[in-house]
Amino acid sequence: MKLTEIQDLIKFVSKSGVNEVELETKEIKIVIKTGKQTTASPVMYQATPAQITTAPAQVLAAPVATPAPTADTITPAATAAAANEAKYITIKSPMIGTFYRSAGPDKPAFVNVGDDIETGKPVCIIEAMKLFNEIESEVKGKIVKVLVNDATPVEYDQPLFLVDPA
Repeated sequence: MKLTEIQDLIKFVSKSGVNEVELETKEIKIVIKTGKQTTASPVMYQATPAQITTAPAQVLAAPVATPAPTADTITPAATAAAANEAKYITIKSPMIGTFYRSAGPDKPAFVNVGDDIETGKPVCIIEAMKLFNEIESEVKGKIVKVLVNDATPVEYDQPLFLVDPA
């Protein structure tokens, strides 16, 4: 089974709404558990001679005491910006890795602010474990904002782009 087939299977399972899928062939056994349960479930890949278990990465941060916003500290511009961003669709990272806006240092970016995108158009690359995964858009619209700097690490489900679907 090829890596792209496994990635497609993972995407399919996450969209289908099931909690667990198990697939076994002569060479490999794959168990995919989604995070729709009350406890975090790891995704396990098991080959006949060895077993590899990957668990979702957790970022631990110390709580920071911030004063509660009052009517004096909330500006009309901040509320207008939040209302504007609510109408946009967010393209999120499907995996953990390093975010790249272009296919190489001397290549142009896949998308820039103001570009129109179609469903299936590549918007970036995420490198994970020396594999370069081309991330395609699942929405049609116009890129409004790039939320991640080039060549920076990203987490699973981290927002990458804001898209205006209009």
